[in-house]
Amino acid sequence: MSCAAVWVPSPCSPSPAPPRHRRGRRRGSASSSSSSSTFRACAGGDASGDGGGGGGGGGGRRARMVLHDSLEGAGVSTEHARAARDGFAKQVGRLTRLDAETSIAISRGADLARAALCVAAEDDSLVSHSSVPLPVEAFVSRLDDLSTGFLADGYLPPAGAPPQVFLDHLDRYLYVHKGFRRKNGSSDGRAIYLHSVLTCRLGSALMLSLIYSEILKMLRLYGLLEFNVEIFFPHDLNSLPRGYDKHKSKLGDEPHIMTSKSLLVEILKTLKNTFWPFQSNQSGSLFLNAVSANQHGPGNVGDNQATPRGNISTIEMAAAKAAQHRLMRGVWTNVQFGDMRRALAVPNQRFVPFIFMAACERLILLNHDPRELRDYAALLYHCGYYEDCLQYLASYQTAVAGQHRNSSLEIMEDEAVNTLRARVSLILAEDGWSSRRSPATSYWTKNSEPW
Repeated sequence: MSCAAVWVPSPCSPSPAPPRHRRGRRRGSASSSSSSSTFRACAGGDASGDGGGGGGGGGGRRARMVLHDSLEGAGVSTEHARAARDGFAKQVGRLTRLDAETSIAISRGADLARAALCVAAEDDSLVSHSSVPLPVEAFVSRLDDLSTGFLADGYLPPAGAPPQVFLDHLDRYLYVHKGFRRKNGSSDGRAIYLHSVLTCRLGSALMLSLIYSEILKMLRLYGLLEFNVEIFFPHDLNSLPRGYDKHKSKLGDEPHIMTSKSLLVEILKTLKNTFWPFQSNQSGSLFLNAVSANQHGPGNVGDNQATPRGNISTIEMAAAKAAQHRLMRGVWTNVQFGDMRRALAVPNQRFVPFIFMAACERLILLNHDPRELRDYAALLYHCGYYEDCLQYLASYQTAVAGQHRNSSLEIMEDEAVNTLRARVSLILAEDGWSSRRSPATSYWTKNSEPW
């Protein structure tokens, strides 16, 4: 059974996105019932069926995404974040099953560049709390100018030039003339944001592949691309994405072909993995790291290295409050101390950059992998959203019912899911919990001073 079977389907339109030069500026704010509030199946899922349930458990109500609502409850405006999320969901809704598996060199259905910019716009709003949204349209125009610059700067080869000559000119234009370079590793999540890459000309292989595909799309729109092109996506740490004649494809090229859906998935997974708050254990599973942190209680993800204060070490609490001090001023900070212990205790944590949380919610919208439901549930547990956590755990278990687990890691993860679900059920069974819908107050928010 696919994970789409237990998700609430959304109206996924099969119509392709309009040409870039006809795209108008998107106006208006999102309502509270937008796609950021509840999850829906899209992007190649079985969205056309009517068998979607209300979230797979937990009372039968539709499972919700808590990030924006929680911030609103804290008095933090999420108008720009909601608008950006809706823009992302709109592009995901244009990905039919066929479009989702189409190479980014063709890029049918969704406007991938706009989707990536909506990701950046939402995260920028969550981090900066600016009253001015990220200018998505300005960066769309900058990307268009980059595409037309291939013609204006004289890099278009003569008519009838062989495909390899054409692509060599394109490579020279992008990587030499314009100076785009690849940034190795994922320690700096900003290399995965399209607006930052367009500004600094330094980014991940994913972003460079996206920019390459957008140039090809524009050249095809102008009728200047007279042959079929494929983009070779490198899996090493140094190579650059490059185009090649599709007629010369080899059998081993398939792992290096990035599809529309896989590009969006990899962008979001990179953000999720980079900013995931539980990274002290090396289990190889983000979920197991989060569950392991449950056993130590809030504020303790490993051995204390100073005199403990309750279950929180002095060093850890000091580092956390210093991170809080920086975040209140819009400064990026360490993942382990800056993002989680105050993130998702949301009504009281208005200053936290919820990048990893937003990435998890967008991955659920993409209907990529039911394990995203499980990982999201682990975050909800840490923040005291027990009813929502139980719903997502139930949805995950419904989605993977009947699947055989072969590896020891998968078996450990399933056991951890059962343990977490039992723990949440016991918490909800306590008298009066259902009437207390807000998460527990975080210990670290009692003092707004950095030390």
